[in-house]
Amino acid sequence: QVQLVESGGGLVQAGGSLRLSCAATGITFSANAMGWYHQAPGKQRELVARSSSESTNIADSVKGRFTISRDNAKNTVYLQMNSLKPEDTAVYYCAAGHSCSDYGCPVWGKGTLVTVSA
Repeated sequence: QVQLVESGGGLVQAGGSLRLSCAATGITFSANAMGWYHQAPGKQRELVARSSSESTNIADSVKGRFTISRDNAKNTVYLQMNSLKPEDTAVYYCAAGHSCSDYGCPVWGKGTLVTVSA
C-alpha cells in the first residue's frame, strides 16, 4: 500500500524558513516523480515544485525561494522554503506517481499546514 506522510509544517513569521519532508512507502521511490502542491483557503490546489529523473520544475511564484530535493536512499522528498510570505499560507501536499502534471499526481499525502504570519 502506497503511503505518503508529510511533516514539517507549522507557524512561521514572514521572512522565515521551513523545511517540509515527505516520507514514502510502498513505491519504488527512485522511479517515481514527486511533487509538492499547495492549496490556500478558497483557492484551487496548485503546483509548487516537481522532481523526476528527467527534470525539476518550480512554480514562478516561489522560484528563488523554494527548493525541492529528494533522498532516494531514504525514500524522502523535501521542500525547503525560505523568505516565506503570508501568501504562502496553505496546506502543502506531497504527491507521487510515474507522471505528475501541473495539476497533480496519482497518489497524495494528507497534507501539512503552513501558516505565515505578517
